[in-house]
Amino acid sequence: MKAISGSMGVFLASVSVFAGDAEVCVFEVVDGHQGPVIKRGDQGTEENKYGFEGGRAFKFKNEYHLFTAEMSGDPRWVKMRLAHWRSCDGVAFKRVSTLYESSGEFEGKDPRASLWAPMPYYNKKEDRWNLFYVAYRAKPNTKTSWYIGHEGRIFRAISTKPGRDGLGGPYQDVGVVLEPGPDSDPWEGLQGVDSFYAYPVGTKWYAFYGSAHTQKWPCEFWGVGLASAPHLAGPWKRCSRLNPVPIDKRWVENPVVTRMEDGSCIALFDGGPRGSFAYTLSKDGIHWQEGVTIPLEPKVKKWWKLMRTPLGLIPEGGSLFTVFYTAFDPGDYGCVGMVRLKLKKGSGADKELQ
Repeated sequence: MKAISGSMGVFLASVSVFAGDAEVCVFEVVDGHQGPVIKRGDQGTEENKYGFEGGRAFKFKNEYHLFTAEMSGDPRWVKMRLAHWRSCDGVAFKRVSTLYESSGEFEGKDPRASLWAPMPYYNKKEDRWNLFYVAYRAKPNTKTSWYIGHEGRIFRAISTKPGRDGLGGPYQDVGVVLEPGPDSDPWEGLQGVDSFYAYPVGTKWYAFYGSAHTQKWPCEFWGVGLASAPHLAGPWKRCSRLNPVPIDKRWVENPVVTRMEDGSCIALFDGGPRGSFAYTLSKDGIHWQEGVTIPLEPKVKKWWKLMRTPLGLIPEGGSLFTVFYTAFDPGDYGCVGMVRLKLKKGSGADKELQ
């Protein structure tokens, strides 16, 4: 399989996942790192009290790059840093820099009290890297509602250094692209907008964005919708007639999309109650199929107490992909793991993983 990096930072792979109108792909777990590739006590985690969660991993100039959220201090889930890590081999990682740090304010006053889900893209039209991320207000939860992260907004930032070498920033905020308000769909709730991943479809851009009715806790449905824009910079508008996207009845969080050269798309997402991450397919990037779980065991010995978020497919050639993911270890520290997947073909193969 030949894999190339798209001109706007979105990875494409020359593998078809549809034959006519039929779905014909399935993921096979080839192998994985037996334990986290980044864990508590590793160099670079000295000021990261609670570990890692979410973000995006990809290859750039033959190195693996990880943009992720670090739960750096107290209050937990609130005092955060958005960080850049890199690795030559996908196993030994080095922390590069802090991109943003949240205030940690815990009375619900600061709209940037807690920062999450950094997603970088190279925008050829601007000749700059863009960074989208989530900013929340935060205050203590009540017995019935989750306020630690609420009224989420999606910020867009651009690297102050032009060109592809500006990946490491520094980044400068240029505005909010999606937020709760009069344009929110009924399925969105107190959480606001909790994630954002953009990808091109034809001459337009689409993005998965997430939300949940966290005003009622525990929350019964964590979902995603679609938004679209004429340009990566926006303006972004919700595709309300398509929302919420029917990938799962209970839980879809933090989807990261890979486009195939035939125009089809694969999105990995946090499967929540599934116990592992999952994938969904789309022939056109707009209409998505029901999600399918990817169980990592027995090829990867279970080291995690709670599986969390896949950070996207990284094409490696020969129908192989690397996936980095975040998960909590038995000590409740958010670690980064790694697994290799093979994209198989064969009618009905999706049933093998259900």
